[in-house]
Formats: sequence, structure tokens, C-alpha cells
Amino acid sequence: MGNARSGALSKEILEELKTSTRYSEEELCRWYESFQRQCPDGRISRAEFEKIYGTFFPNSDPQGYARHVFRSFDTNDDGTLDFREYIIALHLTSSGKTHLKLEWAFSLFDVDRNGEVSKSEVLEIITAIFRMIPPEEQRLLPEDENSPQKRADKLWAFFNKGEHDKIAEGEFIDGVMKNDAIMRLIQYEPKK
Repeated sequence: MGNARSGALSKEILEELKTSTRYSEEELCRWYESFQRQCPDGRISRAEFEKIYGTFFPNSDPQGYARHVFRSFDTNDDGTLDFREYIIALHLTSSGKTHLKLEWAFSLFDVDRNGEVSKSEVLEIITAIFRMIPPEEQRLLPEDENSPQKRADKLWAFFNKGEHDKIAEGEFIDGVMKNDAIMRLIQYEPKK
């Protein structure tokens, strides 16, 4: 990643991140300085990521979801996030365009990384999402969405898929973009 040994962000990484995110050079340099202070070796481990993620959901269990989020951004499969992966994750989850967020969401649901999503993968991710919803909010969910299995079944039914069928990335993105209810099923936004 960059030029982590000297503590400087390489020009190549800086240019790539300016092009692929909405962040300015000044913002990226500030983010990098902060990242280097928190992660002097230039990497965040999965355990560190899960701990940080957990602070955003103090009344629930985000560990399983955080593990999947981490996997989806650890693009080189080295068990850590470097600064580039971290910034792209931040950009996609907080400020990216809907289509880009859905590309990321597909990669999140594609647990085995085979380019397709199965119903069991949907259930695995929805279960992780469900664990982040505090019990008092779970009680307020509609009857057909008040368990991970019901949510997975509802999502799968929307795509009109059989139990052993798969969903390709384009189909996933198109389907979710056409249906706000499905978008709501694949994410959790904490109540303010």
C-alpha cells in the first residue's frame, strides 16, 4: 500500500483515490494521516475492523456483518485492509452512487465469491444484518420481515427464484434498483 514504510501516501494511490472517490487531495491526505496514527503498520486487521464497527452499533451484535463487510473490501485477500481498501470502503458505504453501492452489496452477498448469490448466502447476510437490529426495533417489523428467514424468503420471492437458483450481479442490481422494499431488506439503518 502506498509508501507505508516512509509514512507518505504514494502519488499513484493518491491519484487513483481522487479519481475513484469524491475526496479531494487534501481530504485524502488528512484521512491518510489519521489512518497512519491509528494503524502505524498501514493495515487494519479484521479484529480491529470489527471492534471499530461495533462502536457504531452498541445495542446490537454487528460482528457477523462486520466480518462480511471486511471480506467484501479485503480485495487482495490478505486478511487486512490497507489505506486504499479502507477509503474505497468508506466511499462506497457512505457516499457512493446507488449503482456502486449495489455492486458492493452484491459482493457482500456473494459470500463464496463465485459471481452469483444463492439463497443460503442471502440468508447468511440477512441473518448478520438482523443481528444488528436492536430487539425493540425487531418487534416493530412487519410480520413477513420479522425474522431472517422471512426476510430472505421475501427477497428470494421478489426475484422469482427457486430454492436452488442463483442471482447474477446485473439481475441483483436491476431488481433492487426497481424496488425500494427490497433495498430496505438488504440493509439496516439505525433509528436516530
